[in-house]
Amino acid sequence: MTRMYAITQDGFGGPEVLHRTETDRPTPGPDDVLVKVHAAGVNPVDTAVRAGYFPLITEPPFALGWDVAGVVEAVGANVTRFSVGDAVFGMPLFPEAAGAYAQYLTAPAGQLVPKPDSLSMAEAGALPLAGLTAWQAVVDIAEVAAGQRVLIHAAAGGVGHLAVQIAKSRGAHVIATARAANHELVKSLGADEVIDYTAVDFTTAIEPVDVVVDLVGGDYAPRSARVLRPGGLLVTTVGHNPGITEVEAEQAGIRYATVFVMPSAKNLAGLSALSEAGELRVHVAERLPLAEAAKAHELAESGGAVGKTVLIP
Repeated sequence: MTRMYAITQDGFGGPEVLHRTETDRPTPGPDDVLVKVHAAGVNPVDTAVRAGYFPLITEPPFALGWDVAGVVEAVGANVTRFSVGDAVFGMPLFPEAAGAYAQYLTAPAGQLVPKPDSLSMAEAGALPLAGLTAWQAVVDIAEVAAGQRVLIHAAAGGVGHLAVQIAKSRGAHVIATARAANHELVKSLGADEVIDYTAVDFTTAIEPVDVVVDLVGGDYAPRSARVLRPGGLLVTTVGHNPGITEVEAEQAGIRYATVFVMPSAKNLAGLSALSEAGELRVHVAERLPLAEAAKAHELAESGGAVGKTVLIP
């Protein structure tokens, strides 16, 4: 089989611009592997790129998607870390186009890792971008340590539900904001305190914290600054409207950092190890056929998303 199906778009716009196309199956370069895609995660950045709000990729036509889990179908001449038949997952090439919304993709072998037995294909396909964002915020930037108090906003979402577990695995006291309907889920992930942000002003409900992981932006950032101890750290994943500047953070007596997620086999291995140890689970809320990518984007843009949505070719 030299042809395959992929979800492509010919212009920017709403979910309706996504359509199924028959195209040539890619051929791996000398340092790449060809992966038969079993699951492709859907992320907020996908919808932003599709709509033209976040121009990571050149002008359409292109195929979206960075999260992938699947099986190695072929290997390049220089590849020794994987063999045909190996189950792998990762977030290849970000922020360049990877084209995970497809039956096959090629990826640098060094940006993929073996899929652990503890994760299903759907879970592994949902994990990379959100998991790497959470890991790089909590571990690489904040260096969260045992005994620290960590506040995580949007804790039931794709990044948030993973950040809760990563912080908890490092011995932190985790405080989470989430809708009341999601409190049981967030508590089951290890949160010590959960605040219903629709009913309670979190700035009046908690004692000072050492780290805030802000996945919301806007007015959440200056409000979060008020609950940070002097010298505490605000880490944001929000690029378009973070709600605070470095100067304002300095004036408030806190530190400030932004996460720009990048591929990392080392971080993926860390996530795998947590999963294997039973300290990390991936909440897959929706599994949809690849052909229903537009529906997946509608769900992603509906607000209040819980966990992750994955596409199954």
